[in-house]
Amino acid sequence: MADPRDEDAGDGAVDLFRALGRQIKVLRERAGLTQKELGDRLGYAEATISAVERGLRIPQPELLDAVDDLLGAGGVLKAAKEDVERAKAKARVRHPSWFKDYARLEAEAVEVNEYGAHAIPGMLQTEAHAWALYRMRMPLFDEDTIEERVAARLARHELLTRWPAPIVTCIIEEAVLRRPIGGRDVQMGQLDHLLEVGQLRSLQLQVMPTDRVEHAGIGGPFILLTPKGRSQVGYVEVQNFSKLITDAEEVRMLAARYGSIRAQALTPTESLAFVEKMRGEL
Repeated sequence: MADPRDEDAGDGAVDLFRALGRQIKVLRERAGLTQKELGDRLGYAEATISAVERGLRIPQPELLDAVDDLLGAGGVLKAAKEDVERAKAKARVRHPSWFKDYARLEAEAVEVNEYGAHAIPGMLQTEAHAWALYRMRMPLFDEDTIEERVAARLARHELLTRWPAPIVTCIIEEAVLRRPIGGRDVQMGQLDHLLEVGQLRSLQLQVMPTDRVEHAGIGGPFILLTPKGRSQVGYVEVQNFSKLITDAEEVRMLAARYGSIRAQALTPTESLAFVEKMRGEL
């Protein structure tokens, strides 16, 4: 779900997204609904409706279908779906500057391996979880920046659904799963989402239990990524500082470390059972 305001996005795409957002707002107000009421009826968060209407977020085809049917647009919004799909290919996501180099590589990756020591990997976060993270960020972000960052994070979900699908493995610390970011409901929704995406053939999700006596990942989180037609690279990030690792020997050591962490973690089948049990305890 790309942010259409990125400086590299085509002007035509930006105009299209903004125009559709204005149309949705007019239809909603004509029906006498608030953004929250429309979101509740369609199954979307109020923040999503707000972002689409303001042109901060691309209106996805399924949302256009739902709004068209509910608000009686007579097929006007549905007719724009093909234009939206073409425009999505042109609009790039608005990531923070220190993340952009990695984001470009991830978008064309054929394999991604991520160890999440402190947080749920971005590509696996729910919208509510991402909102909670950015709203608690210090120093505080303003509301527009929060919307931008959430939209950019959600756009990374496409890595899991595109075809051909890349190979993705993620290892998440048990403590990360147990931390109730955003409250109990947000935590439950995040666990439900992990259980859902954990069924994808292209994704192997593993949990590192807190009671492990040996742990090769004490040095912190990192990602190993293989762009199409290029050598594997590493990526580390801490406190908004990031480093893209291209030195072959350093990448080799990260890969060896990742292999050890995977061996020490629960298997994918055991991990999904673990998450399901945890979900049942909430």
